[in-house]
Amino acid sequence: MHTESRCLRCGPVPPLHVPEHIGAEIVASVVERITATAGPPGTPLWCPWPLPPGWTLTGVAYAGDDRTGVRATAVACAGPAPLDDGPADLVFVAEEPGVGLGTRLAGLAGPDPGPELVDALTDPGPGHPEHVGQARIRVGGHPTPLWLVNSPTDRSAYAGEARGMWLHAIAWPASAGHLLAEEVVLHDLTEWTPPELVYGAPSPYLSGKA
Repeated sequence: MHTESRCLRCGPVPPLHVPEHIGAEIVASVVERITATAGPPGTPLWCPWPLPPGWTLTGVAYAGDDRTGVRATAVACAGPAPLDDGPADLVFVAEEPGVGLGTRLAGLAGPDPGPELVDALTDPGPGHPEHVGQARIRVGGHPTPLWLVNSPTDRSAYAGEARGMWLHAIAWPASAGHLLAEEVVLHDLTEWTPPELVYGAPSPYLSGKA
């Protein structure tokens, strides 16, 4: 059911468990694993809900082992790109400091986005040529800013903090990041999994096959 990888490229990511398929029973099994091993208050499994029109859930994953417990989670979804007729993918990562899953997916160096956010937080503001964009989404019912960080040109990556953990949002292609300028609400699937979720083909980004 699961594939396991030390990381997507290289680095400190603990064992990453990625189910080979996706469906309601897979989500339930990952939620069970998270709630059984994650320390308090627990690692959230952030999923856009409601999903954008035409989008599907394409993967869930968790990083950790029996000794350390779940230290990071990831949710992938896919659908029509906002600015053209092609496909787009989004991955949301919640993780403890020092895990490195979000930065690896974003194509950043180091285990945490802190150095990138230092530059983003000194943003000179709208209208300035060095203005750094923000994504204002709602996480667990609370407005939560995410800051655009430097990433490879094939994707756009945002990072911030929610519930005491790093929160990453990575979009492929880069233009798909415009979805985060809309009203995106993230819901923790460990609290409740909507039975209306629609599932699609497994994401290649979680398994490192993209």
